[in-house]
Amino acid sequence: MANFNNLDHSAYGGPGWSPRSDSLRTELGTVWTECGINSEYTRLKAVLLHRPGEELAASEDPQSVQMLSPIDVAKAQDQHDALAETYRGAGVEVHYVDPEPPPSPNQMFLADLLFSTPEGVIIGRPASTVRAGEERWAARRLAELGMPIVRSVSGNGTFEGADAMWTRPDRSIVGRGLRTNDEGRRQVTEILEGMGAEVVHVDMPVGTMHLMGMLRFLDSDLAIAWPLRFAQSGVEALEESGYRVIYLPDQEEAIEHSGFNFVTIGPREIVMPAHNPTLQTYLEEHDVACHTVDVSELSKAAGAIGCLTGVLHRDLV
Repeated sequence: MANFNNLDHSAYGGPGWSPRSDSLRTELGTVWTECGINSEYTRLKAVLLHRPGEELAASEDPQSVQMLSPIDVAKAQDQHDALAETYRGAGVEVHYVDPEPPPSPNQMFLADLLFSTPEGVIIGRPASTVRAGEERWAARRLAELGMPIVRSVSGNGTFEGADAMWTRPDRSIVGRGLRTNDEGRRQVTEILEGMGAEVVHVDMPVGTMHLMGMLRFLDSDLAIAWPLRFAQSGVEALEESGYRVIYLPDQEEAIEHSGFNFVTIGPREIVMPAHNPTLQTYLEEHDVACHTVDVSELSKAAGAIGCLTGVLHRDLV
């Protein structure tokens, strides 16, 4: 008589069954492509970009697409190419979204569409109808690259990745404001706490766009904040984490030339917008190496280097 005992078969847990006991974090680099971050200052390894195209013609009506003024498409493309080459020259792997046409006019601002964690990527949900659906193409590219998506913000939540940062491997800071609402922050907090991280919440003033626009990290013990924008509670949380907080020396220069909108590519080494001599000198006085890129045309879209860059991978602390 035939033996129909399921436990004799590996498919049902019998001999030959192989339990998956490694954590997702452990599987990065084997099952999944190596990715993830748990700091904002360690060596940058991989980024996600979108090279803008004719969709920027929509900037002829800048108010309708949340931009500042009309953009010269060819000049913007040249500047974006120069940024990508600067990353490659620093040893950073550059990936592109390659969305199906026609892209959103704001598709190039990848920092808003994702937030990287030590276990993979959280996909954001932009707050404006003008940008609805951009996250879809970022998610598709991440899947193609083999990087795990640990959460997509859902329901009525809105969250943009430029509103979250890592202050320590076990602590992050998440802002609430125009682009990230309470529900989006709740969802992101839940997933980060599930990874063992403490989450510090800060509110952002009216008239500011992202947490990125008021706080940047330069090293394991040095951060720079925008005075009159960054919350006192945020400064206190940074100081508790061992940071010395310095402050933007010239607000008018930063407003005019987007100098604060930079990306840290290694301890005390950044890629920053050109034409910010006061800020550059100030940072160099703090032993920060500054690589400059002209993004003056791109910044007419209301964002610069930090906004353009989806950070996928850094050396983990």
